[in-house]
Amino acid sequence: MKIIPAIDLINGKGVRLYQGDFNQTEEVASDPLSQLQAFIADGAELIHIVDLDGARYGEERRQYQLIEQICEQATVPIQIGGGIRRMDTVDKLVSVGADRLVLGTAAIEDTSFLQAAVAKYPSKIVVGIDAKNGKVATHGWENVSEVDYITFAKEMEQLGVQTIVFTDISKDGTMSGPNVEALQEMNEAVSCKVVASGGIKDNEDIAVLAEVGIEEAIVGKAIYQGAVTLKGAKQ
Repeated sequence: MKIIPAIDLINGKGVRLYQGDFNQTEEVASDPLSQLQAFIADGAELIHIVDLDGARYGEERRQYQLIEQICEQATVPIQIGGGIRRMDTVDKLVSVGADRLVLGTAAIEDTSFLQAAVAKYPSKIVVGIDAKNGKVATHGWENVSEVDYITFAKEMEQLGVQTIVFTDISKDGTMSGPNVEALQEMNEAVSCKVVASGGIKDNEDIAVLAEVGIEEAIVGKAIYQGAVTLKGAKQ
């Protein structure tokens, strides 16, 4: 099991949201670059960065300078997500050193863009499927579609997507445990690698996910609170 620590960025600070609610924000890293180095020192093999300003407001608020600093200073691969909806954004993030790019809203709203991104960077493009009550949510989780998450995952597989990050929004930031059933269902429904995200509260949750075949998990709040440790999860 690969534990992927998360740093979510708002206005240059590392934060955590509760159930994706921008009105319920907790600052957890005043200096994201120091937090980055701490995760690397603890043995992180991949780090997940979410530009929440980019997700919510688009290009005019994207934190390119900070993301470039993160990529320059990291000695492990960096995965970037948050409002990536244009090819020039993809190209720019790749150029500053991002190893994986997570597409969410654009994957459901702009199939031609997704196809172009997968064709150009097949190993770098990850699709983030964020679900609420089984339906795919978009635009920083503020809009919920009528698209079933398993149906959407199969569509992504057909388009050549190799990796999916699945988040149950109702679990995110709650430390109430991941939605193991939904993750197992998706993992069995598609050949894509399925990465767990949201709700993981301790190393026991990590073990349960491993038992159902999940090989990677993004962890945020539980790491900041010390309930999950990178070294402990690997034991």
